[in-house]
Amino acid sequence: MHIFIIKSFIGPLILTFFIVLFILIMQFLWKYIDDLVGKGLDLATLSELLFYFSVSFIPMALPLAILLASLMTFGNLGENLELTALKSSGISLQRIMTPLIVLVIFISIGAFFFSNNVLPRANLKSRSLLWDIQQQRPELNIKAGTFYNGIEGFSIKISRKDPKTNLLRKVLIYDHTDRKGNIAVTYADSGYMKMSEGDSTLILTLYHGYSYSEVEEDNKRIRRNVKTYPHRRESFDEETIMLELTGFGLQRSDEDLFKNNYSMMNIDQLSFFRDSLSDVLDDRKDMFSNTMLGSHYFGATRRKIPERIREEAPDSVISREFEPYTILYNLNDMEQSGAIDQALTKASNAQRFVSTTGTSLVAQTKRIRRYQIEWHRKLTLSFACFIFFFIGAPLGAIIRKGGLGMPVVISVFFFVIYYVITLTGEKFVREDVLSPFTGMWISSMILLPLGIFLTYKATTDSSMMSKETYALFLRKISRIFKLDSKHIVDEDIDNN
Repeated sequence: MHIFIIKSFIGPLILTFFIVLFILIMQFLWKYIDDLVGKGLDLATLSELLFYFSVSFIPMALPLAILLASLMTFGNLGENLELTALKSSGISLQRIMTPLIVLVIFISIGAFFFSNNVLPRANLKSRSLLWDIQQQRPELNIKAGTFYNGIEGFSIKISRKDPKTNLLRKVLIYDHTDRKGNIAVTYADSGYMKMSEGDSTLILTLYHGYSYSEVEEDNKRIRRNVKTYPHRRESFDEETIMLELTGFGLQRSDEDLFKNNYSMMNIDQLSFFRDSLSDVLDDRKDMFSNTMLGSHYFGATRRKIPERIREEAPDSVISREFEPYTILYNLNDMEQSGAIDQALTKASNAQRFVSTTGTSLVAQTKRIRRYQIEWHRKLTLSFACFIFFFIGAPLGAIIRKGGLGMPVVISVFFFVIYYVITLTGEKFVREDVLSPFTGMWISSMILLPLGIFLTYKATTDSSMMSKETYALFLRKISRIFKLDSKHIVDEDIDNN
């Protein structure tokens, strides 16, 4: 029986896993399609990118696949009356689920080790390669009627292009390599364009045109008020221009530049960075407190009481530690104005210091929260596999519908709920509203009791998903309303 149950589960699990993984890859392509199209990527580079991102999507695809597979498995068992036959033989639902529980526990443990060891490396590879592709310049594509500025230092425009012969008409080239404006222009009636071997140089062969360039003068002050400048114009019947192409090939960056990102670390590295940043944050808070008390609250230097006030004021006033109004009222107008100006300056400096330091401390706290979120995510995604099994298996036993119809709808519904709660909790953690543990585990704490409840209902052969149950409930409600209305009518008749 255990082998039969496991075989019934493995097939739908593999099928749904690759379906979900395919959907996530399509979502990735839809999101980054603008960064990939027109870059001249070869098949090997594109395959490498999709492979690394497919690996990085596995921890997200696995819980949904387990939910959908468990729904399909127990739905098929219930629809084919196999579940009924097993129960009639005295085998409880918990015993039927036992081999799959053990299997899911091993899958959850494997998912954790995958997230901790393989996923950081896959994220590093995929994100660094995607960054290199995003920084790559688009493939050379000069369109007729518009200026093309993709080649550094040049602006090219063609009026039209013959699609059969690739002959260019009315070619206009502005040379901006000297960064002095439009002082060098080349125009030709026609021409051809081709790439050199290795696509490192653009070769333009132009016919029947001229080149125009302004000539700089040694002494510009002499011709300050003159509106015309000396220039040189050269005609040609045929001319070849070679433009060097830079930045069009894919340049791979050093992966060490990205390895300190929180999504590219394992649990030990995340713990180390979290503790180190927390120590730095505590030191900065202590420094802020000491600076406020020493420099902005009490002041680095204290204003001495004028000698005149010491002579006129009684000893009881002078011996007091600090009475600002008494001291202020005994000053003359000029001294009062100076004391107020100094106080306002200190208050303004303190306000700027608090604002600047507060922004820095908040940014540092949010950075620490990122590492804490990623630390808990490696555990929550693995635990989600376990939770979704205890939602899908009893729910499939209750609805008794197999295939990809009803199970897909129910799986997507529960996964969306889980995903929304997870994103909300993660946002609250980033904003320092909830603690990292509460925010990242809140979705598990909500869905785990639901899984326990569904398991209990499936064990007791609940008919909570049966149409007849709800139809009978509605008939009872309508019957109660009919009896109440009839009782009211009878009372009115008796009163009359």
